[in-house]
Amino acid sequence: MKPRVPGFLRERAVAAVLAGRPRVEVAFAYGVSLRSLERWLALHAAGQSLDDRPRPGRPRLIGPEREENLRALVAERPTATLAELCDAWEARTGDRLGLSTMHDALERLGISRKK
Repeated sequence: MKPRVPGFLRERAVAAVLAGRPRVEVAFAYGVSLRSLERWLALHAAGQSLDDRPRPGRPRLIGPEREENLRALVAERPTATLAELCDAWEARTGDRLGLSTMHDALERLGISRKK
């Protein structure tokens, strides 16, 4: 998933259009679609905030507040497989994780594993 554009950059893009720059040029300069820029302009015209809104869906099982716990677990077991890490995580926290969830969490932290 492509990361969302922060609110301050959205405000700058809207300000550029309001200052007279062509919409296509602004969209290209900020690396966004013309449709996104038009949506931000509509929000601005309606007096709504351009800040990023919460994304729908369930929160991550290993969120930012638990990442240090995962780093410590990997440091204790540097040669463990994903399945072994999942088992160790369950023993430590009580939460059962799937292999893909563990893989995605390690990838977000920049930790590579042996195949």
